[in-house]
Amino acid sequence: MNKQRCYFVIDMKSFFASVECADRGLDAMTTKLVVADAERSDRTICLAVSPAMKELGVKNRCRLYEIPKDIEYIIAPPRMKRYISHTAKIYSIYLQYMSKEDIYQYSIDEAFLDVTDYLAIYKMRAKDFAKKLITEIMEKTGIPASCGIGTNMYLAKIALDITAKKAPDRIGWLTEDKFKKELWYHEPLTDFWGISKGISTRLARYGIHNMHGIATSDENLLYKEFGVNAELIIDHSKGIETCLMSDVKHYKSKSKSFSNSQILAKPYKPDDAKIVMNEMIQEGCYRLIKQGYITPLIHIFIGYQDEMTIGSKGTKRLERATNLPSKIMPAAMELYDSIVDQDRMVRRLGFDFSDLGDQESEQMDFFTNQEEAEKERKMVRMVLDIKEKFGKNAILRGIDYDERATQRERNEQIGGHRGGES
Repeated sequence: MNKQRCYFVIDMKSFFASVECADRGLDAMTTKLVVADAERSDRTICLAVSPAMKELGVKNRCRLYEIPKDIEYIIAPPRMKRYISHTAKIYSIYLQYMSKEDIYQYSIDEAFLDVTDYLAIYKMRAKDFAKKLITEIMEKTGIPASCGIGTNMYLAKIALDITAKKAPDRIGWLTEDKFKKELWYHEPLTDFWGISKGISTRLARYGIHNMHGIATSDENLLYKEFGVNAELIIDHSKGIETCLMSDVKHYKSKSKSFSNSQILAKPYKPDDAKIVMNEMIQEGCYRLIKQGYITPLIHIFIGYQDEMTIGSKGTKRLERATNLPSKIMPAAMELYDSIVDQDRMVRRLGFDFSDLGDQESEQMDFFTNQEEAEKERKMVRMVLDIKEKFGKNAILRGIDYDERATQRERNEQIGGHRGGES
């Protein structure tokens, strides 16, 4: 008989805001604080708001101008290096009690732990072990945490997202039976991990508004609507998840891609925004060469100042997969010109290189001078070596010095946000 497993999902409450409160010697649960780069504009997005702000109805990821004027609060500029160092410190706490093979860092502020074999070692019940970990995190970092406990990874995540929020000790736990008893009729469905607004809307067409509705509906109907994804939706509606920590650790995606995007500090004219897109695509080509990939597809997205309107997007297939800037840049700029709305101000830009393949699989052709191609890659590698040794801004193109360009500033950031420790 298989041993019943036990998983934790531990989440730092309002992580960025809690770090800023802790560094100021303030209580994250009572201090009104938001993390945002106020120097950009009052339209900048708040990366985090403290629990005290949430109690006042201020939503996470809101914009500064949306916060009621009668609320007095602290604005803390983002410090991504500081947050990463706190994540590392919290991870080191986990390592004091378990192997890294039983830890999966799901995001900067959330981790899955397989504690199945450790409960007997420490002679502790699951809830007591969870309390020990979140108490130690609080004592060593000043960051409040919540924990979901489940007999599988899905139930642990749901326990964190739904039941822990209502628990005085911020710890929730679920088994399959408890899930059916307490959450089968819970609404809205979007509260459940993996149920997006789009999936919820499609289910609503059939009168399905909760997990009980999914679990008791005609499975043929669900497979017709969602294809193979229906299997996961049906299993989750019953609290079933067969994926183990080892499966997550060894998972490799069949298709590879990478993307980059940014929100501009102010509205740009389309021609000015093209300079920023040029920088982004160039950096994307550098990344392809550095990692040894080639791409046959370029996707571009353009968002405008009026957030209520639909943005522009387009795809261009290259004649052959490559990573050469001399091939990708002209194609990307041509695509940008073909989709951008010249009558609207640009506020967001993004691109995606998809269907990545290994550079060794690049097909030879009579129209490409292979000697020149390798010379170009060699030059890029030299540039990357200089950046690696002396910093990303050690070598730049002329376009990067244009007042409309953003790459120099972004080179000093982490994830598009300020990285400073101070």
